Amino acid sequence: MRGWGAAVTVAAAVWGAGHWAVVWPVLLAVLAAAVVGGTGWALLRAHQLAVGQDRAWRAREEARARELSMAEVDALSWEEFETYVAELCRRDGCTKVVVSGKSGDLGADVIGYLADGRKLVVQCKKYAPHRSVSSQDMQKFVGTARLEHGADVALFVTTCRSFTKAALGLALRQDIVALHRDLLGSWVKGAHLETLIPLNGSGDGTRRRPSDDGSP
Repeated sequence: MRGWGAAVTVAAAVWGAGHWAVVWPVLLAVLAAAVVGGTGWALLRAHQLAVGQDRAWRAREEARARELSMAEVDALSWEEFETYVAELCRRDGCTKVVVSGKSGDLGADVIGYLADGRKLVVQCKKYAPHRSVSSQDMQKFVGTARLEHGADVALFVTTCRSFTKAALGLALRQDIVALHRDLLGSWVKGAHLETLIPLNGSGDGTRRRPSDDGSP
């Protein structure tokens, strides 16, 4: 079998030498295709890497921009924060917006109506960025937002980065819109409230995982 293979190889070489004018263009085309294919693959990989790096850079810049926009919000008192949230609601077309945050407000710090007529009830929590909204905070709002205030859309907005796992789970089950620091930063920068409502807590944990329920 080895001898047969050697004979075939020799025969092929002899044939190729005798028909070189036919063989060399084919070999050249195959070589060119290999080079082009390899170059194309390398360019594709380089493009994918560049796109990935660009997206990562944009994400970092957007996060930094949100934090810069949140610097002024962080400087507000809790009363000023409630007033500021009311102004954001008005900016996005909400009507009859009032700030009701006071002792005995039963969790309704801001009340108004969305452009489509749905009643909006907002709970505002001015917490330090490193804190979390606890399950107890969320339970209080769940118990009053609809039963006491008749909310069609119940919005829990906070300046801290996350909700505890139990708090976020409760919000999702009870159809409470959880607006943590990242989403609030987008709202402050101009994102419309109606576009943020469906996101409900998404993005939570990009820098800090939601903790198990307990003290913030």
